[in-house]
Amino acid sequence: MTENLTENITELCGSITEKFVEKAAIKQPEQLSGLTLAYIGDGFYELVVRNHLLAAGVRKVDDLHKQAIGLVRAAAQARLIHQLEPELTEFELAVYHRGRNAKGQHIPKGATVAEYRAATGLEALVGYWYLVGADDRLSRCFEVLWQQEEDKNA
Repeated sequence: MTENLTENITELCGSITEKFVEKAAIKQPEQLSGLTLAYIGDGFYELVVRNHLLAAGVRKVDDLHKQAIGLVRAAAQARLIHQLEPELTEFELAVYHRGRNAKGQHIPKGATVAEYRAATGLEALVGYWYLVGADDRLSRCFEVLWQQEEDKNA
């Protein structure tokens, strides 16, 4: 099941990038601020999670919402980035740190400061990968997330 979902994510990432990202308008995404990358990454991450839940057969809106919250909350994203961190290149780590260390973030009441900052760093990295079309990196990120979800529910 996870392999099929991974293929779906790779396909989704590629098709969204091809259809909607205007590469000419974003010539150097690595120069965007950490918070700008996180803004884009947050939106993409949420879309992939919602697509995953629909593909998994969740149909009731209340269930979709509750399960999506479990996957996009800061604590889940912090666990995900800590698992991915050893696989990141030096440049990817720099993008992550730029997002994590960005100023001006408000911390939601359901997360610690460390979790929220790590989640923002992950979103910045996802935003960067999305903008440069790094579908393999995005796929790996979501493979790990789905595996964490399976492990939690087992």
